[in-house]
Amino acid sequence: MRESMSEPPATAPDGDDAEDGVIVTRALTKRYRGGQLAVDALDLTVPAGSVFGFLGPNGSGKTTTIRMLMGLIEPTSGTARVLGRPMPRGARAVLPRVGALIEGPALYGFLSGRDNLLRYDAADPTADPRTRRHRVAAALDRVGLTAAAGKKAKAYSLGMKQRLGLAAALLQPRKLLVLDEPTNGLDPQGMREIRTLVRELADDGTTVFVSSHLLDEIEQVCTHAAVMAQGRLITQGTVTDLAAGLRGRLVVTTPDTGDAARVLKENGVTDVVVAEDRVRGEAPEGELADLTAALVKAGVRVRGFGIERASLEDAFMALTGEGFDVAG
Repeated sequence: MRESMSEPPATAPDGDDAEDGVIVTRALTKRYRGGQLAVDALDLTVPAGSVFGFLGPNGSGKTTTIRMLMGLIEPTSGTARVLGRPMPRGARAVLPRVGALIEGPALYGFLSGRDNLLRYDAADPTADPRTRRHRVAAALDRVGLTAAAGKKAKAYSLGMKQRLGLAAALLQPRKLLVLDEPTNGLDPQGMREIRTLVRELADDGTTVFVSSHLLDEIEQVCTHAAVMAQGRLITQGTVTDLAAGLRGRLVVTTPDTGDAARVLKENGVTDVVVAEDRVRGEAPEGELADLTAALVKAGVRVRGFGIERASLEDAFMALTGEGFDVAG
């Protein structure tokens, strides 16, 4: 697409992506009428080729951030660059290289799934009409909707609508894919398929930006993540590093759970929880061998003893001090 004269040329069309990040924001701020501060001085960097999880509790500013990145709303102040270009000013150059599924797909209920995609593809001025049906068939196959392609969209389940919205985002090769709750309404099998698809896209060189409330899903598929709370960025980095700073929970496997729980509490272990044949708790600082010695001395039959690796959910709770909610 030809750019307007006011749009400055990128120094290198894809070089900025690799060097600085596919998404880069600096002091990005959005304040609504009445003084509500939705996003507060956000400095975010999404590395090229990453699967980036965007996390935060209800009202943390995730969706507002995504809408600014896609040029749907303008920031109050600060800057956002996507694929090396400023947004929203560079939207005409950027958006053809971005696939997005935000706040659920917009579908024509009276059209079939296939006809919805044909309509989407026809609205893309960069799409070659000669290969339209091939692209639509490939996108339907990739999200597992070939068998339901002729069914009217109004008869689709929520999970099928999510798949169709994802297929629309994949009609053309994309440098960046932005997904807001991509597994919403999917059964476990569908969630696994979407995870696999996201990994395949990343392996093919597409950067995937995922906003989700399913921390376990994020941990399984994402390489990097950022945590938002009350409009501010709390932390960002690799998923491994976010949890690495936390000490995992102590786990003791034993048939003598009552005695084990008592001994652990007496030796400084807090938040002790008994579940079946396991006792878990927050281990105190110090030598863990002293705990095993105390258990053995008390006659507790220890069948397993160790530290569970801290999860992304543990890190989220430690950073925000609250549980997770879906909206953002």
